[in-house]
Amino acid sequence: MIWLGVVLLVIMAAAGAPLFAVLMGAAMLGFYSADIDLAIIAIELYRIVDTPLLVALPLFTFSGYLLSESKTSTRLVNLIQSLFGALPSGLAIVGFVACAIFTALTGASGVTIVALGALLLPALQAAGFSERYSMGLVTTSGSLGLLLVPSVPLILYGVIAQQLDVGEPFTIVDLFIAGIVPLCLMLGLLSAWTLWTHRGGVIPRVPFKPVNVWQAVKAARWELPLPFIVLGGVFSGIFAVSEAAAVTALYVIIAEVFLYKEVSLKQLPAVMVESMKMVGGILLILGIALAFTNYLVDAEVPQLLFAFMQEHVQSPLGFLLLLNILLLALGAVLDIFSAIVIMVPLLLPVAVGYDIHPVHLGIIFLANMQIGYFTPPVGMNLFIASYRFKKPLTELYSATWPFMLVLLIALLLITYVPVLSLGLIQ
Repeated sequence: MIWLGVVLLVIMAAAGAPLFAVLMGAAMLGFYSADIDLAIIAIELYRIVDTPLLVALPLFTFSGYLLSESKTSTRLVNLIQSLFGALPSGLAIVGFVACAIFTALTGASGVTIVALGALLLPALQAAGFSERYSMGLVTTSGSLGLLLVPSVPLILYGVIAQQLDVGEPFTIVDLFIAGIVPLCLMLGLLSAWTLWTHRGGVIPRVPFKPVNVWQAVKAARWELPLPFIVLGGVFSGIFAVSEAAAVTALYVIIAEVFLYKEVSLKQLPAVMVESMKMVGGILLILGIALAFTNYLVDAEVPQLLFAFMQEHVQSPLGFLLLLNILLLALGAVLDIFSAIVIMVPLLLPVAVGYDIHPVHLGIIFLANMQIGYFTPPVGMNLFIASYRFKKPLTELYSATWPFMLVLLIALLLITYVPVLSLGLIQ
């Protein structure tokens, strides 16, 4: 019966069955084979929903969806351009920074390409950047920001990692702090490469004018306090992460609905429904995945995997290399939320066995997912950009590979220099 169930699960997965159904089937088969009451699955679903920290997930997601419905992206680009446009290749740097911030706020890479692509692509080309470079920048930068608070994938990793209790205590705030330097490294390397490839004054600069800065600040006056509310409240200890999420959601509603008046009260229910569809899917997969994780723990699968790895890979450096290869491949074929809930419970105990800190692993994991978003042949950003800009995938492959090389260098530094992730929290 067990093997028949396994065969049916494989057929279901190949036929495109929902991920939660496949995971639930696997968990039920595992517990059934171990003669454990299947009620454990319902208990796990309740336990994950009852986690106080998880309140932050739907609230931050709703805030991001609401921001993407307004003209926040336009105001963000104008503000950053007024500050950095005078630098050499300043508009490209504006693109990197704006995409990173917008992705962190909205929690969705595809939204960034759709929302900012319409602004940045024609602006970059008008400023003298080639179409190939401009498309590559928008496509690859659409996933920057996953390491920046209040990134939903960052919070989700923290929730799952804390459920596993691997003996290395940390907080979600540690993850928020740990992502700052790696993100700055990525932005710095991308900016340095851009300056080098466009050296010689080919790209005209936008003169710095205090009046432009003032106008941009004035236009974004209600959104500018948002990062300070989130970061300041969490890091100062005034808010817990879940409380900061609630304050953020309330503030965004007031700003976009009542102050900017770009989202009507009638639109709010639709935005709520759309955002909660994604959250509901994540929670369902997460609860089932944790139930399946319990079976894996009972069956000592992480210990067996660790023993196998130790037999064939003695060095932590070798493990990290294999980890990056695996995560890059997964990032190209799985959405980030599925990758987190499926792989973190398996990889984290093994990584801790190699003395890799859970926070460091989280930064490595998300840095790989950022690159996986535009890894050929099936990275999600490639398809979104192809549809948005009406360009063939092969053209986008060509446009994105130089950016990928730069980010791979950043990934290697993040992986093998742990102080970049852990220096600010130790």
